[in-house]
Amino acid sequence: MIDRFAESYVGGETPIPCVDCNQTIKFRDLLVTSRELGAQVLATGHYVASRLCPDGTRALYRAREDDRDQSYFLFATTREQLEFLRFPLGERTKAETRELARRFDLPVAEKADSQDICFVPSGRYTDVIERLLPGAAEPGDIVDLHGRVLGQHNGIIRFTVGQRRGLGIAAGEPLYVVRLDAGQRRVVVGPREALRTTRMQLREVNWIGEGTLADALALDRLEVFVKVRSTRRPQSALLSRAGGDVEIELLVGEEGVAPGQACVFYDARAGQARVLGGGIIKSVTSAAEPIDTRPSPRNAAAATRG
Repeated sequence: MIDRFAESYVGGETPIPCVDCNQTIKFRDLLVTSRELGAQVLATGHYVASRLCPDGTRALYRAREDDRDQSYFLFATTREQLEFLRFPLGERTKAETRELARRFDLPVAEKADSQDICFVPSGRYTDVIERLLPGAAEPGDIVDLHGRVLGQHNGIIRFTVGQRRGLGIAAGEPLYVVRLDAGQRRVVVGPREALRTTRMQLREVNWIGEGTLADALALDRLEVFVKVRSTRRPQSALLSRAGGDVEIELLVGEEGVAPGQACVFYDARAGQARVLGGGIIKSVTSAAEPIDTRPSPRNAAAATRG
């Protein structure tokens, strides 16, 4: 899991290791151990809810408290796993949970909330990547939307889509990281409007709605709500197939969407509460002018010398 996290960053993505952790450790290894011990269910402390459907199966729902909802990180949960899992905190607020912890004299009652990646407690994920993949921080060019070189960087792993500060270049207008071109080691920057995404293609799609994804898309595009970041509210979108890909069209658009992040689907008919599934963002289409993908003069010259 940690290796995949590092490789994703080197590939110009912004990965979400919590999704992998839930699937490969908590809901696979731990679930297997629970069954081997003879447990009837596995309860976790995630702020998400599962409820019985009329047919006796279980569905996944957003938590009662919007600000605590963790459904974004659990979109890859399977139907089989949902039958065995229970989420007792999802129907409670954080304040109610802390009060219960105090009542039972649990030491975690006053524990501070944490937003850090568990294996990067310092928050400096680049240090972890460079230890795992020496030489991962290769220098390259910072270019504008037309491929013009504006400056140099010391590794694309030090940048994220949407970043404005710390670019190390002077410009007459605010510039943001629009895209990371790992193949040519380029950080592409542009104005804020270039950050707005209207379409995205997904990989590793998981469907836990009614029936199958093929059934849901059999007649037309499916109206859904989606989240492309854990801290953003769901927004209206259309889910469809485009060739061999699953595609999302955002009806309003979203800023700073990056490959490697998750796109999670919610049922538009259920008040955005039920989780239908989701996938990992493979590529995005900007609402702004297409980015010139030709090699920068510096990289082209280096390729010629090679």
